[in-house]
Amino acid sequence: MIYLDNAATTPVRREVLEVIWQQLAGSFGNPSSHHQVGEAAAAALAGARAEIARVLNCRPAEIVFTTGGTESDNLAVKGIALGAPRGRHIVTSAIEHEAVLESCDFLKRLHGFEITLLEPDSTGRVDPEQLGAAIRADTTLVSIQYANNEVGTIQPVADLAAIARAAGAPFHTDAVQAAGWLDLDVRALGVDAMSLSGHKLGAPPGVGALFLRGRLPIEAVLHGGGQERGRRSGTENVAGALGLATALRLAEQERPESAARIGTARDSFIATVLTSTPSALLTGHPTERLPGTASFVFPGTSGEAVLLELEQRGIVCSSGSACAAGSDEASHVLTAMGVPAEVAQTAVRFTLAATTTAEDARRAAASVQPAVDAVRGLGRR
Repeated sequence: MIYLDNAATTPVRREVLEVIWQQLAGSFGNPSSHHQVGEAAAAALAGARAEIARVLNCRPAEIVFTTGGTESDNLAVKGIALGAPRGRHIVTSAIEHEAVLESCDFLKRLHGFEITLLEPDSTGRVDPEQLGAAIRADTTLVSIQYANNEVGTIQPVADLAAIARAAGAPFHTDAVQAAGWLDLDVRALGVDAMSLSGHKLGAPPGVGALFLRGRLPIEAVLHGGGQERGRRSGTENVAGALGLATALRLAEQERPESAARIGTARDSFIATVLTSTPSALLTGHPTERLPGTASFVFPGTSGEAVLLELEQRGIVCSSGSACAAGSDEASHVLTAMGVPAEVAQTAVRFTLAATTTAEDARRAAASVQPAVDAVRGLGRR
């Protein structure tokens, strides 16, 4: 089996499993408990927080541990919007992850916020000038993803954040897919909040983090014991936090080499698919895309049928966002980019990881045309 669905989830790294096991078997206490076992857990949690802060170039106190990208996005969008709103207006893009879009819809329905959705161009990029025109005096938050989870397009986040900062509006970016591939220096990017998720990096599902700049006011989404400086109540997942910190540190160490190597394999993969399968259309930006992402539509087929044919050939991939798996609706990302709904339903996404070999990428690319041809043959019966 060749696994090319790493944007959905990644295998847990051995180093991560080891650090999690050591924590669970040793300092397993509640970090809020004031005894030796609890204090050992608190020290381990502080170490994980500091390790993540080093990668993000921020202070440890600016890291909030969560259960993953969805919770981080919810806390950022709802929390910042309700924390100290200077108005009831939010700017985001039409291609955000559902965690951001649904959080915005919640604020619209229950709190009377007005949401401005920026439309991307046909490659999935948001124009900074469009953001500048959309921001108002009452804009209380701008949230635009670092890189898209379906097509891999990278946004000019530093430029977008600078526009928001000049207007006095906090800027949040969902960096769940960017982590491990792109620079996460929050000072260089100029962002006020950044969402991360462990299972995209080689840590297990169920742990994530949110960077919140300095004293940025935020309303908690979960209430209770006041953990995480009152920003996120609930007993912290110390083992998960250590796993996330370990995965992030290793990914950052390997990033320069792995991004270059996998980017080359991705380019070869894309070229092979486009050459061997005339009906294939690449989606997303041709160059400003994540090193591991290659996404296509195959007009006249069914994306799900192509997936089944590829799996029979030992290639595991997806039709888009894992969070929307099983939905009959066309991808909101592709339709926002101008792809007709009937074509968007033929989408297939291949996502390579740092561990993907050039030979596996080559074999997968060579399997696409036979899979598409098989689907078209079934369709003619």
